[in-house]
Amino acid sequence: MADLKTKLYQMFILGLEGGEYKKVLSNGLGGVIFFTKDIQNVEQFKSLISQIKNISLISPFLSIDQEGGRVERTENIHNGKKYLSAKYAFEKGEDFLALQTDTMAAELKDYGINLNFAPCIDTNTNPNNPIIGERAYSSNPDEVIIAENIVSGIYRKYGIIPCIKHYPGHGDANADSHLTLPEINLSMNEMKDIHIKPFEAAIKNGADMVMAAHLHCMCFDKEVIPTSLSKNALSYLRNELGFDGVIISDDMVMKGVADFGEVEAFIMGIKAGLNLFIYRNSDSKIINVIEKIYQIALENIEIRSRIEDSYERIINLKEKFSV
Repeated sequence: MADLKTKLYQMFILGLEGGEYKKVLSNGLGGVIFFTKDIQNVEQFKSLISQIKNISLISPFLSIDQEGGRVERTENIHNGKKYLSAKYAFEKGEDFLALQTDTMAAELKDYGINLNFAPCIDTNTNPNNPIIGERAYSSNPDEVIIAENIVSGIYRKYGIIPCIKHYPGHGDANADSHLTLPEINLSMNEMKDIHIKPFEAAIKNGADMVMAAHLHCMCFDKEVIPTSLSKNALSYLRNELGFDGVIISDDMVMKGVADFGEVEAFIMGIKAGLNLFIYRNSDSKIINVIEKIYQIALENIEIRSRIEDSYERIINLKEKFSV
């Protein structure tokens, strides 16, 4: 039976930069995320994944952002040749989208990846959106729903967990959440009819993981708080949309959330309903944050209960996909 510290470590996916991931995989780290710099060629990447699996106490999430186009991590393997981004793949038709996704999924499966932070199911309503743009399948939510159904289904067929993102919809943003906290000032009806609609459909379609965005959505909170840390936004996802899977944060190093303080952001996030947290690196600073949270959890019944719940959801998901 896993102890509290192991269960807490399961709630983190860390990047390789900083190198501490090697130590904490043996403590029960939940998983790792790979970026372009980590992937030089097929042999090296498969060997890296094999090493990570061998030192892990609990079988880890081996994750990647592989959308195609602007967000693609296998560029070095492909010598710069890219898959089409979501928008252009979908414009070529449903058959093309299915074929491209099948090729991508087969490739990721061959490397050993078991979690892809895709599809991106934002409805891109703002033509000046600096962060989504061609990463979205369409500016029409009904078309986004069609694309999600195709893409998620193919990843599941290959035994790869698809993570839909960025709840509750990043498509109307006018700023990049890597740099600041974008504000979405739309009514709840507008959010529901356009931006939340694809998430609702994906959940009915069996979504297992949802990524929460670092956005301030005025329809959920008047005070400035990212939806990733918002009880109102994440309770809506659970209670109104009926999502019963794993809720993961976007990268916690992004400026849209980092300003809230590292330990404080985690406490806010777990209380709001986050189950899994991504950090793009694994330096001693991040490990110290986890250790501080562990000390808090020893004294705090609510935090302990949230860790137990998250651990159960994470393990159930890993078992479902034979991670």
